[in-house]
Amino acid sequence: MKLLERAGMAVLTRMEPEAAHAMALRALRAGIAHGPGEITSPRLRCTLAGLSLTNPVGIAAGFDKNAAALHGLARAGFGFVEAGAVTPRPQPGNPRPRLYRLPEDGAVINRFGFNNEGMEQMAGRLATRPRDLVLGLNLGANKDSADRAGDYVQVLKRCGPMLDFATVNVSSPNTEKLRDLQGKDALAALLAGVMEARAGLPRQIPVFLKIAPDLDDGGLRDVAEVARASGISGITATNTTLARDGLRSPHASEPGGLSGRPLFDRSTRIVARLSQYTEGQIPLIGVGGVASAEDAYDKIRAGASAVQLYTALALRGLSLGEEIIRGLDALLARDGFENVSEAAGTRRADWL
Repeated sequence: MKLLERAGMAVLTRMEPEAAHAMALRALRAGIAHGPGEITSPRLRCTLAGLSLTNPVGIAAGFDKNAAALHGLARAGFGFVEAGAVTPRPQPGNPRPRLYRLPEDGAVINRFGFNNEGMEQMAGRLATRPRDLVLGLNLGANKDSADRAGDYVQVLKRCGPMLDFATVNVSSPNTEKLRDLQGKDALAALLAGVMEARAGLPRQIPVFLKIAPDLDDGGLRDVAEVARASGISGITATNTTLARDGLRSPHASEPGGLSGRPLFDRSTRIVARLSQYTEGQIPLIGVGGVASAEDAYDKIRAGASAVQLYTALALRGLSLGEEIIRGLDALLARDGFENVSEAAGTRRADWL
């Protein structure tokens, strides 16, 4: 299967990036790309905000925006999958081209702009979701909405009954002024509405908040304070960055959010600081630049309870997930941890 994946990746990397990603999802949906199935061990099996995970490595939002390949992803070995982002109404997003590979930097720049098929289409797909998959949905707001905070509530009410968790995304850099919702007062009001909507769901699913890596220390302290006061279940750190430090690719100046290797240190430091500011009382999901088992382990030891991947999978293939999960298990065994939860935050001071 590795030979088949290498051949497929050789073809995909010659295609326009967005078209290549769409083809990869079609292969997953058609069952052409076969996964390893469940990957777990006593060291890897864990709980995240009440969710029982076979392992702490998940797929981040954006990989399967419209939940088109959930059955294929359910066989890929990951502990959880997050679909979306989804908005109440369908929207095309920003003009193409809007996705750029930066292989020299192990990175990607995108300016999608919440392109998705809308919550009604999403709800139809969620109704036939694989039941053995821990599945979340990234909630977004329509670009032209008069009430963006209300958009998150709409999507949660419509899709929440079919989910295991939901993530409030106020950190995409590609929807104008969306990041303004990360301000202390705006964020508190938004989360209050979301949590009220959650209270009306048949099940009280965990709600996470996804933040930007470009917040200053004061902004991070505000996020930590609001998160603790709101009663949300955890924080996902982080989304893509607007920074362009040290890039070599000719695409480095393209507008949009940068993800991948250049984001690793920045996002991991934020995980450590949030772990400190929340006194370890709120679970953290570490995202940004994870491309190896060592990267996943570093995020966890900085304070994350779980990690998510996207860019490295797009650049190197889905089997990287299995490599990272098995490698993480080996690292935990090497260092004498009986469970991954014991490792969380053990090297936080290294990143402060």
